[in-house]
Amino acid sequence: MKLDLQHHGVFMVTEQGVIEDVSGQKTLVRIKKSSACATCESRGSCEVVSGKSMVVEVANDLGAGQGDHVELSVPSGSFLKLSLLVYILPVVALMAGAFAGGSLAGVLHMPLPLASVIGGFLVMGITFYALKRFDRSLRSRSEFRPRMTRILLRSGTPQSDSDRASNS
Repeated sequence: MKLDLQHHGVFMVTEQGVIEDVSGQKTLVRIKKSSACATCESRGSCEVVSGKSMVVEVANDLGAGQGDHVELSVPSGSFLKLSLLVYILPVVALMAGAFAGGSLAGVLHMPLPLASVIGGFLVMGITFYALKRFDRSLRSRSEFRPRMTRILLRSGTPQSDSDRASNS
């Protein structure tokens, strides 16, 4: 993953991938591991690092074909919003639930630590459920979907030395 200044002065998070399938105006793109994966804090739970590639569906606005190497981009603002939702919101929910559970310990006739743990995990579970539902609605919003921004290499096209150096 890298950050580039593109598209009307907006910073974009970019990744490279290979088109696996083309169906009408939609393509399935297998994302390559990036150098950012090696230092990412979530590398232990990420499918990309564990040997499984990530496949995303994007609109084929550039007319790319199967086997083409392409660049995908998402506006960095959208990427940041989604990252905050996925990583920060559950932690805040856990803490708020633990506080609420601890506050209700006397009313529930439970030990304070047990009420805090139950409250924290309950509110965090509800948050994960809400995020899953919210994820379905975000898929329809174009600002959060990756876009194919350029074709790096057409399949079957010989690659020059300068192209190989820029793709490394």
